[in-house]
Amino acid sequence: MSSIRLGIVGLGRLGKIHAMNIAKHIPGATLTAACSIVEEELEFATNKLGVEETYLTYEEMVNSPNLDAVCIVSPSGFHTEQIRLAMEKGLHVFCEKPIGLEIADIEKTIEIIESHPDQVFQLGFMRRYDESYQYAKEMVDSGELGELTVIRCYGIDPSSGLESFVKFAGASNSGGLFADMSIHDIDLVRWFSNKEVKRVWAIGKNAAYPELDEVNELETGAAMMQLEDKTIAILVAGRNAVHGYHVETELIGTKGMLRIAAVPEKNLVSVFNEHGVVRPTSQHFPERFQEAFMNEMKEFISCIKEKRQPEVSAFDGLQGTKVAIALQQSIDTNQIVELHNQEVSYGF
Repeated sequence: MSSIRLGIVGLGRLGKIHAMNIAKHIPGATLTAACSIVEEELEFATNKLGVEETYLTYEEMVNSPNLDAVCIVSPSGFHTEQIRLAMEKGLHVFCEKPIGLEIADIEKTIEIIESHPDQVFQLGFMRRYDESYQYAKEMVDSGELGELTVIRCYGIDPSSGLESFVKFAGASNSGGLFADMSIHDIDLVRWFSNKEVKRVWAIGKNAAYPELDEVNELETGAAMMQLEDKTIAILVAGRNAVHGYHVETELIGTKGMLRIAAVPEKNLVSVFNEHGVVRPTSQHFPERFQEAFMNEMKEFISCIKEKRQPEVSAFDGLQGTKVAIALQQSIDTNQIVELHNQEVSYGF
């Protein structure tokens, strides 16, 4: 099969990562088109990546006869509509998380996806493609940790980005801390345990920027979740890690435990200087998950060529969003929230 021709929508920080990977690092893929409402981003695609077709609207781009697939990296609120339109145009779809923000809209989108079984759909839960997480998953699946009892996840962005987020929060809706950030950790909990979340309780605090209270956003949040087999999951999400980008996962089982990135090390270098012995740490997500972003896109291209579906499905996106919504409801109501099949309810 010849090279897969992709169009990308959204060329912000994450969009640029996917665009550069497709253009320069993914065998069997060609970045043919780019869509953005920002002229400078289209100039970047043309001048830096050699993209031949640029568009100001997504509808125009998916009508191009020169595309086999699209990569959706637009704001979250556009994802479901853009997925549906691409599917109806006969295109394969890679979409960044979350799949959507409203349950009914996601379910409608899944119906469209399932009505096109010959087209590949993949959701961007890139941590599943990180070498360390895959190693841990193999240990869990082989029974080396025994039965899982506790899963603890930290996902904290560097404090260097907090001030800009405060400005963003005053003008836009991020979907909330848990939908915006913990969605990856929610997916990891489901992935490692092979179980669904049944009950959640979430709390939060704004310390560095109390003004986030006024726009119903959180600087730091924590949650306790009970899975359907009573496994415990603990989430900590935040936007104020002074030392850098902190993503850490701990798995505790009846036969042992493991930690992934307990220290978010940048590399294997130790610096000995007037500050003592220092281990450099990752400062942002493109640095920490560089290989994972490339691996997930390689998998997307392989699935198209091999005519198979990836492990990460639209259903995974639906379940993750359900949990994120329940966590936000728990924050808003200060109550435990129960997840029963398709609905959520309150309980004590």
